Amino acid sequence: MADNRFHLAWFMNFTPDEWREPFGNGGLPWDGQFYIEMAQTLERACFDYIMIEDKLMVPETYGGSRDFALKNAMMVPKHDPAPLAVAMGMATQRLGVVATMSTMSYPPFMLARLSSTIDSLTRGRFGWNIVTSAEDLAAQNFGMDKLPLREHRYAMADEYMHVVRALFDSWEPDAIVLDRKKGVYADPSKVHTIDHKGEFYQVRGPLNTVPSPQGRPVFVQAGASPRGRDFAAQHADSIISVANGVEGMKAFREDIRARAVAQGRDPNEIKVLFCITPTLADTEEEARAKYIRTTTSDNFVTDILSSISAITEIDFSQFEVDKPLPHKLVTNGESGTLDKFQQWGSGKTLRELAADGGGGLVSSLELIGTPDQVADKMGEAMAEVGGDGFLITTPVLRVSRRYLVEIADGLVPALQRRGLVRTEYAHQKLRDNLMEF
Repeated sequence: MADNRFHLAWFMNFTPDEWREPFGNGGLPWDGQFYIEMAQTLERACFDYIMIEDKLMVPETYGGSRDFALKNAMMVPKHDPAPLAVAMGMATQRLGVVATMSTMSYPPFMLARLSSTIDSLTRGRFGWNIVTSAEDLAAQNFGMDKLPLREHRYAMADEYMHVVRALFDSWEPDAIVLDRKKGVYADPSKVHTIDHKGEFYQVRGPLNTVPSPQGRPVFVQAGASPRGRDFAAQHADSIISVANGVEGMKAFREDIRARAVAQGRDPNEIKVLFCITPTLADTEEEARAKYIRTTTSDNFVTDILSSISAITEIDFSQFEVDKPLPHKLVTNGESGTLDKFQQWGSGKTLRELAADGGGGLVSSLELIGTPDQVADKMGEAMAEVGGDGFLITTPVLRVSRRYLVEIADGLVPALQRRGLVRTEYAHQKLRDNLMEF
């Protein structure tokens, strides 16, 4: 009997919640408790993982200053995801926790050591969302005037991945012997230097951490450009993507799987999750009214445009919101995100593009209705696409407890009743749960 289940994950920011809205926490305390409780809720709903996004700067592209970002809490304040991942992992038993960490900001040894430590602390449930960073403002916090060109960043990332993989393998799986009688903790013959001297990195190794439960963290990536897709197909266990409708989702997944085969990988080892932002209510009419109310609010358009400005380094305040963009935009920043957002050739006004977007992301599929209606649409779409699941997010990556409950206690049970998602975890480790179906 075929297994028609698909995977669910959640995409969030360690930033203020819907602090201006009636059901927000008013900016939430920075002790992380709100997000720890979120992780526990998602575990109750049997999500595969929660992913914490990150940026390494205070945005100042929109309007040419940091004023808008600070006044509206847009992408700032933003706290470090790695400690939060540990806190989430220590408060849960089966949910995977994925932290975004940039190859620009961590030397390979430090990232491998940190990842190995977190994977041990979470008992094999840690994942690393691999990014190269795409903002000059971030580069200027790490001793550079501007980012290298995208192709150069990927060349550096290729070598970086070679180094961290070697570091994760620098202890053989059975290097720990714990022979109390002979007084031997680790077998020295099974711990190796890597002696890497490359174009960009020089690392001796070995790691000074024991092999973690997964050996290495789950690798998550969001490559959208052709070069980014090759990188993701080579390295990722899970790929997150935004596509335009079912046909776009299907085409993206087939492209990734073909690239994986070309690189000698089993394509079934890669789980592609598509970003969605469901709008739920008791009736379809109420859900559509909620969607319109949200996307036409006073703050929504400027929040979206500020967010997309920050990650593409294009000042969208210079364009008229009720007209289409005057020309196709290009960037050395997140080019894949920009292409999805601008939908060049669609004829949509900037306001309409903002209504389609959420934190610079365009939802892969329109999902507006009751939990049962949305569950049906998700099942039909995934059957057509062929797999592998969805990554749920919110407009501008802000979340409220109400939205979380709508998903965990409304949508997920509807999916479970249809046999589309798991009702319990079969494994302890994140990679095993991802590979279960």
